[in-house]
Amino acid sequence: MSETSQNKSNSSDEIDLLDLFRRMGRTISHWASALGRSLLISVVFLLRRWIPLGLSLAAGVGLSYFLKYTSESSYTSDLVIRENAVTNADMISYINKLHNYCQEDNKPALAGALSFNTEAVRNIIDINAYWIIARGKEHVPDQVDYANDHYVVDTVNIRMQDRLDIRVKIKSPQELTLLQNAIISYINKDSLFQQRNRVRLRQNKEMLTRLNYDILQLDSLQKVKYFEETRSRKPSNGGQMIFLQEQKTQLVYTDIYNLYSRKQSLESDRDLYKDIVTVLSDFNLPSKRENGGLYYGKHFIPLFFVITLLILIVLANRKKLKEVYNKY
Repeated sequence: MSETSQNKSNSSDEIDLLDLFRRMGRTISHWASALGRSLLISVVFLLRRWIPLGLSLAAGVGLSYFLKYTSESSYTSDLVIRENAVTNADMISYINKLHNYCQEDNKPALAGALSFNTEAVRNIIDINAYWIIARGKEHVPDQVDYANDHYVVDTVNIRMQDRLDIRVKIKSPQELTLLQNAIISYINKDSLFQQRNRVRLRQNKEMLTRLNYDILQLDSLQKVKYFEETRSRKPSNGGQMIFLQEQKTQLVYTDIYNLYSRKQSLESDRDLYKDIVTVLSDFNLPSKRENGGLYYGKHFIPLFFVITLLILIVLANRKKLKEVYNKY
């Protein structure tokens, strides 16, 4: 290919590229102009119809406060417990039997489970158990999975296996203390949970007995074998034997400390977590009701506004809509 032909080809490519940029610029400019015009039309449309739109907002606010004062109060509070004898999955499944009773409005079954009279359980709206999620490698509780949508295979944000959250919805918050005691009693009276806890405590006691025995044996071995016998022997090969015996003594120290650590852990479980469950955080008295004006307002105010806006749009374009309807 000659040099002239190559120059013409390069020039043609440059022209095509410049033309492409010009077209892109015109398209973007057209879109920006159309967007700005649409925004301007929308603002003018809303301003010219501010009265019906304002009335829709006022109607949403009014209905929200009407429902607030006419509906029964609802309060929520959370109880955090640690399971000592059973798995989290078993405990959540067991507690959510109460949730099923609430959903089915089975007041007699709920009263029997909680050892309440039927009138007392009318104050209870719902009881539900949830997993607690620990984010990151620290395994510190960060949030409660109220939506039950945690990705189970997530290896970073995990479900904590030693605690769970119990959320109750109740009409009168003054009954929370009685309800907490009733829930704990409901858990403790399960025969399978009681049996598992007895087995756990028995195994704990047996392991502590064995650890105490092993600690005494290692301690005696340390004193006799690695001190008295070592000192009574004469070093050979420049003290090499003494050096090896001191190294073995250090190994015994490590074993003893490991046994003591296991012993302390078991003693903590025995003394601090001797029941089926341990309450880590009590129900807190809620400061305000859950279904207040804001609860209803965030649903009804946008709903009224959108419905009114759609009606106004239809009325403003009724001629065009009529033409389209007649055409098709």
